[in-house]
Amino acid sequence: MNQYPWWKYLLIGLVILWGLIFALPNLFGEDPAVQISGARANIAIDPAFQDRVAALLDTEKLPHKRLELEADRLLVRFTDPEEQLKAADILKDRLGRDYIVALNLASSEPGFLRALGLNPMYLGLDLRGGVHFLMQVDMDATIKQVEDSYVEDVRAQLRAAKVLYTSVGRAANGGIRVEFKDGAERDKAAQVLHKQLPSLQQTESDPLSLKLTLGEPEIREKRDFALQQNITTLRNRVNELGVAEPIIQQQGNDRIVVQLPGVQDTARAKEILGATATLEFRLADEENDWTQAAATGRIPLNSRLYKDREGRPVLLQKRVMLTGDSIVDAASGLDQQSGGPAVFVTLDGKGAKRFEDATKDNIGKRMGVVFIENKTETKRVDGELKKTAYTVEEVINLATIRDRLGRRFQITGLDSTREARDLALLLRAGALASPIEIIEERTVGPSAGKENIAQGFRAAMVSLLVIAAFMVGRYRWFGAIATAALAANVVLLIAALSMLQATLTLPGIAGIVLTMGMAVDANVLIYERIREEIRNGNSPQAAIHAGFDRAFDTIIDSNLTTLIAAIMLFGFGTGPIKGFAVTLSIGIVTSMFTAVTGSRALVNLIYGGRKLQKLTI
Repeated sequence: MNQYPWWKYLLIGLVILWGLIFALPNLFGEDPAVQISGARANIAIDPAFQDRVAALLDTEKLPHKRLELEADRLLVRFTDPEEQLKAADILKDRLGRDYIVALNLASSEPGFLRALGLNPMYLGLDLRGGVHFLMQVDMDATIKQVEDSYVEDVRAQLRAAKVLYTSVGRAANGGIRVEFKDGAERDKAAQVLHKQLPSLQQTESDPLSLKLTLGEPEIREKRDFALQQNITTLRNRVNELGVAEPIIQQQGNDRIVVQLPGVQDTARAKEILGATATLEFRLADEENDWTQAAATGRIPLNSRLYKDREGRPVLLQKRVMLTGDSIVDAASGLDQQSGGPAVFVTLDGKGAKRFEDATKDNIGKRMGVVFIENKTETKRVDGELKKTAYTVEEVINLATIRDRLGRRFQITGLDSTREARDLALLLRAGALASPIEIIEERTVGPSAGKENIAQGFRAAMVSLLVIAAFMVGRYRWFGAIATAALAANVVLLIAALSMLQATLTLPGIAGIVLTMGMAVDANVLIYERIREEIRNGNSPQAAIHAGFDRAFDTIIDSNLTTLIAAIMLFGFGTGPIKGFAVTLSIGIVTSMFTAVTGSRALVNLIYGGRKLQKLTI
């Protein structure tokens, strides 16, 4: 009696071995590292580039552990965070705009574990850290965008009212200035604009000009809208990145805090979050010579000069047919005709109607797709970090309009499938209402959460020792078996978190400690049932069999109700509450295996098949 077949012992042993293997990467620490990747898909990260970086570090006498070339990135490991920070500043300055240099924390697990695809579990910002961004919203650019849109509105209203004017544009010190040839037209324009655009305040400049400015209520409204829209867009982009438990919140009137716990690829996060990419669709200027315009610098009045990705000049009309604001969905894929990367775009109703009207009247003409991205370059000048904003505008596609384009169409001419995915992500998540600049980037290392890690580990160890002392003191050898099962439960829980790449936070550690107490609760029920059976006169073997079998239903019911509560916490909770719910849920499942199946296997190995006269429990 009380014996398992050999295959059950083998199965239980394999599960424990699986847990040990997947939990093993968590025994190794992390190295402060600098991660370098290309700003664009066609920037090569190869052995030659690795040698170049190594030479730079040697020239600056920066000691480093090693350089690792991984797919499309180069990882430089250091032993000291100070060396990491110094190297990051130097590499940013020397490598220039073609490369993204970001701080990282790289696991120091052995190569054979990485080759097996084994990774340590993620730790949240309060334990392991992650990446922290403080972003500044360019409110001046917000007002500039609003004034630019009003410039077009003013022109349209004056044309509709047949008012003669010489120029309409933004004033150097803000606002909109309209110039006239005579005072009568100016007075007529003032009446028209006061009626049609009452939100613009009119300032008496001189008899032949009129200045229009935004009112303070509208300025505040536009700034608040830009900030909230940027928060929404950043949250959408973080969701696209698949980051667990992110924090995205407003700080002050023009700043946004983004915390991404457990992020490994900080360069990728920085690239996606900081990008302000959008698209503009413009007709090509077919009447003028592009090469001559580029050579002489004489650009036609109603045209703008761009360059394509090969550096060739492209002359497009100033009038914008469509912008990325009308895009509601975008997906990357392959062009059926050329087989190259493409982005399939879906427009909203208003944008589709506008685009259809614009293209149906220009069939046979060429249209350019302009990719616009605002970036920030940081350089150290005279010992101080200086940030310079710049804009990249390039024509990624120039094609002839063969038919009217409606709600769905595709964009080709991209460098790679990765660029197609990134562009689709940015368009799908939405364009930023205003440019943002990352004014603070911080990778929070273990030192920031050292005390939390130490306290959490201490709490778990003290709990384990106290529980072990109680179980051994009360149930003797059976208590030792329960303690061994409890240790196996912790190993399996850590292995599950590592395999799922879940993020462990301080509340998650609380969930683990609570799980430890609940795990031995099942053993307590079993052992008390065994005691009761012995008091009723049953033999030791029959008592053991009845104790495990008859307590099983009660154990299932009690754990199931707790699991339901944990699922509700995960479904309705946010942030740390979810972290607690995840560890609690996984711990309940693993404890059911170790406290019942695992402990019974040990009991069967020790006591099964023997003639017992007395049972010490």
